Amino acid sequence: MDVYIHGKRIKLNPRHAIGKGGEADVFDIGKGKALKLFKSPSHPDYQGLPHEQKAARERLQIHQQKLPAFPCNLPQKVIAPEELVTDKNGKTILGYTMPFIKDAEVLLKYGERSFRQGGVSQQTVVSIFKDLRETVSQLHFAGIVIGDFNDLNVLIKGIEAYFIDADSFQFGSFPCQVFTARFVDPILCDAKANQPLLKLPHNSESDWYAFTVMLMQSLLFVEPYGGVYKPKTPSEKIPHAARPLHRITIFHPQVRYPKPAIPYKVLPDELLHYFHQVFEKDIRGEFPQHLLENLHWTKCTNCGTEHGRPTCPDCTHPVPSTIKSVTVVRGKVTATRLFSTEGLILFATVEKGKLYWLYHDRGEFRREDNSLVLNGDLNPHLQWRIQGKTTFLGYQGQIISFHPDKELDRLAVDSYKSKTVFDVNPNHRYWILNGQLQRDNNLGTTYIGEVLPEQTQFWVGSHFGFGFYRAGELNIAFVFDTQKPGINDQVQLPSLQGQLIHTNCTFSQDYCWLFLTTQEQGKICYRCVVIQANGSIAATTQAHSGEDNWLTTLGNGNHLAAGNFLLAATDEGIIRIELQQGQLIQTKTFPDTEPFVNTASQLLPAPHGLYVVNSQQIYQLQIA
Repeated sequence: MDVYIHGKRIKLNPRHAIGKGGEADVFDIGKGKALKLFKSPSHPDYQGLPHEQKAARERLQIHQQKLPAFPCNLPQKVIAPEELVTDKNGKTILGYTMPFIKDAEVLLKYGERSFRQGGVSQQTVVSIFKDLRETVSQLHFAGIVIGDFNDLNVLIKGIEAYFIDADSFQFGSFPCQVFTARFVDPILCDAKANQPLLKLPHNSESDWYAFTVMLMQSLLFVEPYGGVYKPKTPSEKIPHAARPLHRITIFHPQVRYPKPAIPYKVLPDELLHYFHQVFEKDIRGEFPQHLLENLHWTKCTNCGTEHGRPTCPDCTHPVPSTIKSVTVVRGKVTATRLFSTEGLILFATVEKGKLYWLYHDRGEFRREDNSLVLNGDLNPHLQWRIQGKTTFLGYQGQIISFHPDKELDRLAVDSYKSKTVFDVNPNHRYWILNGQLQRDNNLGTTYIGEVLPEQTQFWVGSHFGFGFYRAGELNIAFVFDTQKPGINDQVQLPSLQGQLIHTNCTFSQDYCWLFLTTQEQGKICYRCVVIQANGSIAATTQAHSGEDNWLTTLGNGNHLAAGNFLLAATDEGIIRIELQQGQLIQTKTFPDTEPFVNTASQLLPAPHGLYVVNSQQIYQLQIA
């Protein structure tokens, strides 16, 4: 596609796409600059969606006046519009250019345990929020209201926080009419609705409310209205999405706190009190600077708990473990603990019935037989795979292979954002280089097919693989045989309008179960698509955050597919999902597994049962 800046033609190539949201596509145009192009009503993402087409048309109309009037001299950490992007005639504004912040992560990642366990400390998070707080204060001083302040429009590089999507800021006669349900101030919403619906304009205090939500989420891995509300009286039950409107927080006695979240008792009393005041008592105002300045994290030398209090909350008030012995029987479940570490389990897999794993402890990466793979610190961008005795590390566009009886092997491959693009199964290693999907063989390399360089994600099972790319106006999904050359790029995934947050994939012999999480129109949307080896769609389902649906109870852990069903871990135990006549139906719950699993658990097949891999322990479960 061709666009123009001051009459100079710029040719946009999907290969250079660096971002995709619900309203725009973003491209790297070189020399440290990015170009944000608003989606037109005819964009493929909006096909068959008249409401979205109308919204796109109205957005473009507003930007014809708003972007030329955009304020100058904004804080340094605001990625503001620089040059306007137009059509050939120079009359219609289509987007704008801005600085490109390379190698940055969205703030959302800092509220996810899986990312933070890669070596991002709580004190680093405090430093990030100190920096973010300063920029929010500067914006308000300049008369700007952020409005749709959420964890996808803040980029983090080191400990610096940068605002993107500045075109949605509220200033002068231009209100911000969009909002994100997780961060919108309930004071400004319709109190009688079943979900947050913005009724009054955003203001500076609603910005500080969103800031406080993000801080809690980043410190505890749970948002203020997270967990599960189970009132004792049925008449008090309300939709999950309505909880902010009723101020039913994680502190409510009838809310079940999520297992993967950090217990809030690790926070200092003053910060905890402030969270109570904001989320339950509607106290508003600028976030107090001293709460961040006085927040210092330390690790207990006795039990290892990281906390921000004068004394360790666990050692002061010991909490009895629910699992004390190596083998535990609970109802129909017998759980045997196979491995435990004070460090972190990074990857696990099963090959020919044998369990393999990799863990990190005291600066060392070790395998299940305690053999040393590598010395070094954790890093959230390290990607690990295992194939028998071989350990693969993906990092910064390289695959490094460690084998106890062979020399170190390095292979240059493509990346997708900050991820090195590769996968393995028991037979082969697969990767993308210069847009070519390849695998190893006994003599060297086998070419499989062409994909879009630097934009493609893929996964492999034992019999077939699946991948896709979304860039600009391209939306392509494909399957391929793990043994033969060739790809089938005719897979018809459901249309995705919003920003892709998470992808996860698991295989049985006949099916690929694809899980997609997006943010669309301010809501988190979860999808599951079951794909057959020939590329046809066997089933698809979706749900929004807060809905009473099995899909919303799953985390980003790795599930177990077998035959035509899926086993997945939730905070309340393992559930079974079956493919029945094109529908995905929850057919069974295993409540006796509840003490041993959570939404972050990985499930793997074991002889006569399951392996459960948690962050620090591995169990073998046998279910009578």
